[in-house]
Amino acid sequence: MAKMNLLQAINNALITAMTEDEKVMVFGEDVGHFGGVFRATSHLQEKFGKARCFNTPLTEQGIIGFANGLASQGSVPVAEIQFGDYIFPAFDQIVNETAKWRYRSGGQFDVGTLTIRTPYGGGIAGGHYHSQSPEAFFAHCPGLKIVIPRDPYQAKGLLLASIRDKNPVLFMEPKRLYRASVSEVPEEDYELPLGKADIVQEGSDITLLGWGAQIEILQKAAEMALEDGVSCEIIDLRSILPWDVESVMQSVMKTGRLLINHEAPLTGGFASEIAATIQERCFLYLEAPIARVCGLDTPYPLAHEKEYMPDETKTYEAIKRTLHY
Repeated sequence: MAKMNLLQAINNALITAMTEDEKVMVFGEDVGHFGGVFRATSHLQEKFGKARCFNTPLTEQGIIGFANGLASQGSVPVAEIQFGDYIFPAFDQIVNETAKWRYRSGGQFDVGTLTIRTPYGGGIAGGHYHSQSPEAFFAHCPGLKIVIPRDPYQAKGLLLASIRDKNPVLFMEPKRLYRASVSEVPEEDYELPLGKADIVQEGSDITLLGWGAQIEILQKAAEMALEDGVSCEIIDLRSILPWDVESVMQSVMKTGRLLINHEAPLTGGFASEIAATIQERCFLYLEAPIARVCGLDTPYPLAHEKEYMPDETKTYEAIKRTLHY
């Protein structure tokens, strides 16, 4: 085991994958000698050469189009989009090509070896163009997997599983945790299952559900609630697509209450899909309406970032409202 922050864990996972399989290649804007804007790809070019770790032009549509082509011909591309906010020029390639390649060919060919890495979310004073959480845009698209880690241990295991999965994966990294989150990470190769939620903390009164950086927020809110005698179960969804309906159902049938927290805006956020599914499956077990604690329906504000964030105080207040319903 070694102590790593989130960036180091991602870098370690990339080194592990590239060492194990010579078909793995990493590319994107500034990922080469510079090591990426956050340094997630540091030293990869030195270790594996310019043919396997290289810079691309600033064209997100071109990056993913190129990655689709590589994946369809047997390579294992890991394409980086420098910020999640700038993934939208590549939206057509991802939803109309990446996600549908296998389906439209009747399974004759696919781009299942493609992994797209991108940092997402706020908390770094990045303003409206460097703080968005766009996971729900892609959750509407069958044919993709969407994976979001909460800490370094999860990041390495989930990224290795994503690179080796036989489906295209959008791997979204919570950038405010890049250097803030530190944990013990095995130096050897390991994978964590995609599509399976993780019960972070067991409890009996309410289920708190989130992913990525918001798990830390849920833990802080749960500590506040515990002082009032409220026992919170915390679940990290880990995979948005597919999401682990069964684990969430089992928890909600035990606690009778559900609160979903995500940083993206409320309207059309993935919490809506979860809430609709759980009320359909667990209606007779619910003791209160499902609560959503989310970002605001505004562009991500720079000056009012603190007011925008669905933090532990907002979450704690929603826990109280749900318990007192």
